[in-house]
Amino acid sequence: MGAAPVLILRIIIWICLLGSLILQLGFAPLVGWEMNDSGAPLGVVVAVVALIMLGALGLQVVGVSILRLLSLVRHGRVFSARAFHHVDRIIAAVAGEAVVVFGVAVLGAVVNRVTPGDELAPGLIGMVCGAALVVAGVALVIYVQRQLLVQATETLVRAEGLQSELDEVI
Repeated sequence: MGAAPVLILRIIIWICLLGSLILQLGFAPLVGWEMNDSGAPLGVVVAVVALIMLGALGLQVVGVSILRLLSLVRHGRVFSARAFHHVDRIIAAVAGEAVVVFGVAVLGAVVNRVTPGDELAPGLIGMVCGAALVVAGVALVIYVQRQLLVQATETLVRAEGLQSELDEVI
């Protein structure tokens, strides 16, 4: 991977990490205060703020893990056991994000039950559940890619072993 794409990706990730901190420190409390001032039930306010914070946290875990993987790529050590830990964190964070998205759908359904009329269209809640399934699918795709990384690492180790045996014979 060239130096320019890695640098661009690093800049994008750092900007996203900064944005997620602003979301956690500024936007989430603001939403909570606004909802509280509008008379929303305290449980709903806490749930919305918690979902915003957990969503941002999951994205931060993914961002930091990708930054660490990029440093392994830069040093040519992406085929190592260390890379698996970062990929495992990404899988867990994306799976957690699927739970957060499903939590948004559940919260929408609960809000529809406790308020007169439908605050959210039932179809919208179904679409959010579908989005949670898609995010869970992304976690599974990353898991499959991890398994491919395991196979590539094992192949690399075997090739290095065969090369050393061949060097001894020659």
